[in-house]
Amino acid sequence: MKVIGFSGYSGSGKTTLVERLIPVLKLHGQRVSVVKHAHHKFDIDHPGKDTYRHREAGAFEVVVASDKRLALIREFEQPAQLSVHDLIAELHDGVDWVLVEGFKHSDLLKIEVWRAPEAGKPARPSQYIEDAFVTAIATDAPASLPAPTSLPLFDLDDIEGIAQWLIDSASRFEYNPEHHG
Repeated sequence: MKVIGFSGYSGSGKTTLVERLIPVLKLHGQRVSVVKHAHHKFDIDHPGKDTYRHREAGAFEVVVASDKRLALIREFEQPAQLSVHDLIAELHDGVDWVLVEGFKHSDLLKIEVWRAPEAGKPARPSQYIEDAFVTAIATDAPASLPAPTSLPLFDLDDIEGIAQWLIDSASRFEYNPEHHG
């Protein structure tokens, strides 16, 4: 499997880019999984639903499945800081690409999503200047980048170009769990 991260500040467009990239990679015959970093407490089931009731009753894990989907909900008894590599290890083996959203400081190759600052707001620092794992930049304003770069630059709307670059460079993104853990 190949793994590529997408990093950037909140509101930069990471989720939209990943969302738009998934169907394009699928059109290229690729099976895609996503690992997403969530902040704070989040929920995927809701009060009144069986899974919620089982979890609230104290189940450590609840697996729910139908003929169309499977979900695993694991409740940590103590706060746990899982690494991106722990999460990748949970994924099914038969996937071509894992798109990782968030985990900005991980040791994965990543595309930085960088937007020009809004009028009157200060520019946010860019990760590519100091992070050797940033391998390309997707931006709405290449001329406004805070420092020159020789990294590949993509327009945020060039989803086909980003997908083709990933496919053409696929061997570079091959994931080896033995190097991460």
